[in-house]
Amino acid sequence: MNNIVFVNIMRFFGLLSLQVLICSNINLMGHINPNIYLLFILLYPALNNRLLFIFSSFLLGVIIDAFLDSGGTHAAASVLIAYIRPLFLKFSFGAAYDYQSLKFSNSNFTQRYIYFLSLILIHHLVLFSLVVFNQDKMLLIIKQTFYSSAFTFLLCLLINSLFSSKKV
Repeated sequence: MNNIVFVNIMRFFGLLSLQVLICSNINLMGHINPNIYLLFILLYPALNNRLLFIFSSFLLGVIIDAFLDSGGTHAAASVLIAYIRPLFLKFSFGAAYDYQSLKFSNSNFTQRYIYFLSLILIHHLVLFSLVVFNQDKMLLIIKQTFYSSAFTFLLCLLINSLFSSKKV
């Protein structure tokens, strides 16, 4: 059990550092930034304390907001996807989640693909809606959501596949 806590703490600080030091400085085509800190929320163990998970997601978002001076938008989007995450776990993994035998490393690629993509899209839609906060700029919100989600999704899949411990 202590190993899981240690891994989650290291993942929290590692992804936070990568986000603040590297990914926040990437600015492709003027508006595409990857948000790899979402991997902490996406890969958090499904059976751990839910209140601690939502608080950790909030803390991660607040720290990102403090470094990026973004006024709470990352915190709000992070808490939202942390809160609705069980619905998407059930949708993506079905019986494995119902019987509490879910392990991300043992799931197939399609299940992880659907799970990652859906939560990343929701996060980015909420994030950019709060950043722009103008109904007249809906096309800009959708464009930023799509491009940043695609870039974030590809990086998250790459990082997940590089650091996953799949035992064959």
